[in-house]
Amino acid sequence: MYFRQYYLGCLSHASYLVGDTTTGQAVVVDPQRDVAEYIADAEAHGLTIVKVLETHFHADFLSGHLELAAHTGAAIGYGSAAAGRVEFPIETFADGERIHLGDVVLEARATPGHTPESISIVVYPNGDTAEPYGVLTGDTMFIGDVGRPDLLSSVGVTADELARQLYHSLHARLLTLPDATKVFPAHGAGSACGKNLSTETVSTIGEQRRTNYALAPMSEDDFVEAVTQGQSVAPLYFAFAANRNREVRDLLADDVRVPTLNIDEVLAHRNDGAFVLDARDDIAFAAGHLRGSVNVGLGGRFAEYAGEVMRPDTPIVLVTDPGHEAEAKVRLARIGFDRVLGALADPIGNFVTHPELVERLSRLSADALAERLGSVPGLVVIDVRNPGEVALGSVPGARNISLAALLTSIHVLDPMAPTVVYCAGGYRSAIASSLLRSHGFVDVSDVVGGYTAWAARPATHLPTASTGTP
Repeated sequence: MYFRQYYLGCLSHASYLVGDTTTGQAVVVDPQRDVAEYIADAEAHGLTIVKVLETHFHADFLSGHLELAAHTGAAIGYGSAAAGRVEFPIETFADGERIHLGDVVLEARATPGHTPESISIVVYPNGDTAEPYGVLTGDTMFIGDVGRPDLLSSVGVTADELARQLYHSLHARLLTLPDATKVFPAHGAGSACGKNLSTETVSTIGEQRRTNYALAPMSEDDFVEAVTQGQSVAPLYFAFAANRNREVRDLLADDVRVPTLNIDEVLAHRNDGAFVLDARDDIAFAAGHLRGSVNVGLGGRFAEYAGEVMRPDTPIVLVTDPGHEAEAKVRLARIGFDRVLGALADPIGNFVTHPELVERLSRLSADALAERLGSVPGLVVIDVRNPGEVALGSVPGARNISLAALLTSIHVLDPMAPTVVYCAGGYRSAIASSLLRSHGFVDVSDVVGGYTAWAARPATHLPTASTGTP
């Protein structure tokens, strides 16, 4: 058997290539949109990709099933509950149905809960009667967590109904596997598809039985309470991506090119409604950037956070460090944001030549924030962390509006009020500060080092305190 996990850290996404080295037949499970690596690995190991299997309709990324099918001729497969819900031809697999690649056998197990059509795929390397090697759990079971049942991709089914389905899927379909069975999920730490995901990317059924909070002995009602409470706000693009994953759409080109734009072209696109996305790091952005642009640094969870601060299908103009334009475009394509018009040529040169178009980001130290809390009347402090982070402590008087909710909450904020935003370490607050400025807020600062820097201040300074959401 050939088995490989591919882990895409910027989206906390795991996908898999599973093949039978005797027959040369292989499948890819839950692929990312740029598929060249799967194809190259299959060719290098004498494998032919015959199927692309999806554990469910993903909401956090645009899957590469159409790209792989176009490149390889592979059939696209889902669980039987996906029948009639997509625009392209698919195969469907009922609970317990098996796919024979040769000695390697895959078994589909219906595991609804995260979504109604979710399946898990049990891998048997030595035939039907042998012990399983592992199970690809999709978003049903993670390492340290289980899939959240409240995402918009499950329109028409309540979170309570899905949580109850999830309880039975876990106990009747996954925990019945031998304890030695390896667990290979579709996501790891940082994913918004759960709230307590581990940084580990592989475990076992036995280890999860012992350590996963959601698998501890409890009643069905207690389980529903445990998995539906404390979830973060789902990024805005999730519903868009979930729908796109069911549709026929344009394929991602193998050779990604980004047109170069001069400053006049960038301004013209911006005036026509384009979103100017500055993908440089927050330090470079703070030193000088095109007025009205929004900073989401490539060094972090670029695509996910970009999808939280702009609407799907918005035309985009990129500002990047030289040579990173194509990377930015591919990473945006992974969530289905394909409308990249081009990238500003020579950003620094243009900023020097046109200082009237440039502004700096206002940044405060934690001590400066403490001083402002006592001296600036009407100061608005916004905590853009997720509720689970806020529960551990917050700046006194801060209002919690997570980054994923900020775009839709701007209308309730006063653009004339002095405003300070902070996150855990500074990455998300630079995004939030620039977003508010792009919407006309006149006095916005963010906190260098975020809440981590605030909490590390000497005890003689203002105390920390936890506050609720607005």
